Amino acid sequence: MDYRKESLKKHYEWGGKIEVVTRCEINTKDDLSLAYTPGVAEPCMEIHADYNKSFDLTRRHNLVAVITDGTAVLGLGDIGPEAGMPVMEGKCALFKTFADVDAFPICIRSKDVDEIVRTIYLISGSFGGINLEDIGAPRCFEIEDRLKQICDIPIFHDDQHGTAIVVAAALINSLKIVGKKIGDIRISMSGAGAAGISIAKHLINLGADPAKIVMCNSKGTLVKGDPKLNSAQAAMAEITNADMVTGGLAEAVKGTDVFIGVSAPGVLTGDMVKTMAKDAIVFPMANPTPEIMPDEAKAAGARIVGTGRSDFPNQINNVLAFPGIFRGALDCRATCINEEMKVATSIALASLISDEDLNEENVIPVALDKRVAEVVAKAVVKAAKETGVARI
Repeated sequence: MDYRKESLKKHYEWGGKIEVVTRCEINTKDDLSLAYTPGVAEPCMEIHADYNKSFDLTRRHNLVAVITDGTAVLGLGDIGPEAGMPVMEGKCALFKTFADVDAFPICIRSKDVDEIVRTIYLISGSFGGINLEDIGAPRCFEIEDRLKQICDIPIFHDDQHGTAIVVAAALINSLKIVGKKIGDIRISMSGAGAAGISIAKHLINLGADPAKIVMCNSKGTLVKGDPKLNSAQAAMAEITNADMVTGGLAEAVKGTDVFIGVSAPGVLTGDMVKTMAKDAIVFPMANPTPEIMPDEAKAAGARIVGTGRSDFPNQINNVLAFPGIFRGALDCRATCINEEMKVATSIALASLISDEDLNEENVIPVALDKRVAEVVAKAVVKAAKETGVARI
């Protein structure tokens, strides 16, 4: 199937992938009086007296805003908020399909951090959580950080944390196969934007040694003191690449146990993979064309390969994380999604592959695995309660 052509045809047919439906019937005068005036005044006054009743008396308890400014949409770049709407609608459809979470797309016509933060804060009282999507780096870091400080509901940038969580789950299981420990491995990374930096941070939280991580962008390795780095990259350079490896990706991957790519097609060659350590783990996740094709990576000596594509084994897909994370966060009315909840999600995802089923081509659950959201949600609730961020 030509997915691009067929998808465009379907989008014309669908006229949008989501719609609003009512949860109450309005067929009689009494129905109208209960759902609207005069009866609706009572829940209004209940909420006026107790803000927390807004979660009990409205759909807020199960409603997430999926928000973009359209500056980093898929691999298409800065195409604008309206052009990003099909992706936001798709995200909303995934929320509902996989975790029965209602979600609504909101596309903001601004690239100004202050405006975006203020806009989201002002509407946050209508939602139980905020999923930031396709916002370019480094602005996405500041937007998320500032919203976390002023909002009392979970703020989650899926491009950063969803990617990191699923990569970590795949890595946990891959390391079991190759018999290596996360604290011992050397990691090379291509891509030092939102996803790359978040992956590195999350792996560190899981026990990876930051000194043994070498990150690359299109200009070369991230090295401490490089004035060309943005603030987020400079902060990572302070704690990673202890050996001060310079040059490009070819230099970064030498001797490493793991390669993680969130960058561009074809930047990793078979010759580079040959310089990696024995039983190398290679996760080239650029979409739709990865940093190296799986067959080429395997031929060059990679033991385990995972990509972002559904037509190859070991698809590393964010849909494994965000629906269940928000399901759990909403169920316990969490005030945030913290690091412990993210770590718990990675471990929960990895646990879904039994020791009997674990092999080089099965290190992560498939995207359509119906067990995922429930298992992730339970892990998130447990971690939220243990860390004191659950309200119920």
